[in-house]
This record gives sequence, structure tokens and C-alpha cells, in this order.
Amino acid sequence: MLAHAADRAASVYVEELTSTELAARVRAGATTVLVPIGGTEQNGAHMALGKHNARARALAGRIASALGNALVAPVIAYVPEGRTDPPSAHMRFPGTITITDAAFEQVLDGAARSFRAHGFRDIVFLGDHGGYQKDEQRVAERLDRQWARSDVRVHAVPEYYRAASIGYARLLRDRGYADAEIGTHAGLADTSLTLALDPELVRADALARGAGVAGVEGDPARASAALGEAGVALIVKDTVAAIRKATRR
Repeated sequence: MLAHAADRAASVYVEELTSTELAARVRAGATTVLVPIGGTEQNGAHMALGKHNARARALAGRIASALGNALVAPVIAYVPEGRTDPPSAHMRFPGTITITDAAFEQVLDGAARSFRAHGFRDIVFLGDHGGYQKDEQRVAERLDRQWARSDVRVHAVPEYYRAASIGYARLLRDRGYADAEIGTHAGLADTSLTLALDPELVRADALARGAGVAGVEGDPARASAALGEAGVALIVKDTVAAIRKATRR
């Protein structure tokens, strides 16, 4: 039990720390906080609704460990996913949850202000979904203008999503996979990343039937954890480099 408590005290995840442990970590130099942003949306018949949330948390943890001076905020799981009436985009499928862009930006704003109040100097938004990248950027720019006279900065890091989408697709093409298989949603790339980070979210018996299913863009049949790990390594490397550059004083 004592060893387990010590492990938790050394965690990079804010929600696993006590208030006093977090304060001590900030005083010791952990003044960067990563805010992982996921989303709850359909991913065909072979992948669970919480894919983005699990991936964002796991990737942020690896990125924080590589940075050495960062902690990870709780995942933001409620994001813009389309209209409710009439349903659009992923909202056409059961289980998807959506909020307005304005509500989402207010959540980001409140999270950033909270972390600023607790002594963090660099607040970094890491969005695992393409649809709200512009919202992250707007909030970061707005807060940076408001806090221009302070030493606190807010960063929307596009390299994270760029590596997970464009960069990873390029890597898979170099290995001989076609765009139609790689896909853009719940295909080979998307599913492989999830297999590498949280395989219990993938229904292996449904992979072969994934192509052509409504809500799936790509073919997940040949997805594997090994392919996913290559993407994970790329995302972590590119994001760590981008954060170090952005937070350099």
C-alpha cells in the first residue's frame, strides 16, 4: 500500500495527486501543464466511443514524462461534434456527445485560469480531434493577449494533431499502405494508435468488417499495436520538440 501511494505521488497526472503534492511539484519546477482534449464520438462497430479520451490521456502522459517538468490535467471529453437538431457529423450515430464551440471555449478558458492561479507558467492544449483545433487557437491567443504583462503563456500546439494525422499517414504510406486503407476516421491509422495505447477499446472480432461501415473512413482490418507504436513515437517526438520550442523563455 505504501509503495502504491508513493507511485501515485510521483505520477504526472494531476488527478492522481493530492493538493499538497501538486503544490510541491509546481514549487520544484513542474510549471508546465498539458491539457489533453479528447471527445466522445462514434468509431464504427470496432472501436469504443472513448477512443480520443483514452489516447489523449496516454499520449499526454508520455509527453509529460519526456519533458520532465510537466503535469497532465484531466481529459476534456465534451467537445463540439456537430449539431443535435437535426443531427450532423458524428451526432448521427448513437453515443456521440456534443457541445457548442462557445461552451467548449469557456471550458478551456476556465481550465487555463485555474492552472494559472495555481502557479503554472505554461498551459498547453493538446487536441486529439481535428474539429476543434481552431477553438484551441482562439482561446490561447485571447488569453495571451490578456496576460501579456505576466509570465504565463497559453499554447495551442498544432504539431500534436498534425503528427497524429498528416505525419502518421505519411509514415504508413512509406510502409506501403494506401490512403484508402489508412483512412481519416476509424481506419488503419486511427485503430492502430488505439491498439497501441488502449487495446481494450478495440473489438478485434469486428476489425475485418470495419471497411464500408457507416462512420468509418478507411479499413481497420490490418491495424496492429506495432503500427500504432510507430505513430505514438512520432507524435511524442514532434510534440515534445514543439512544446520545448514554444515554452523557451
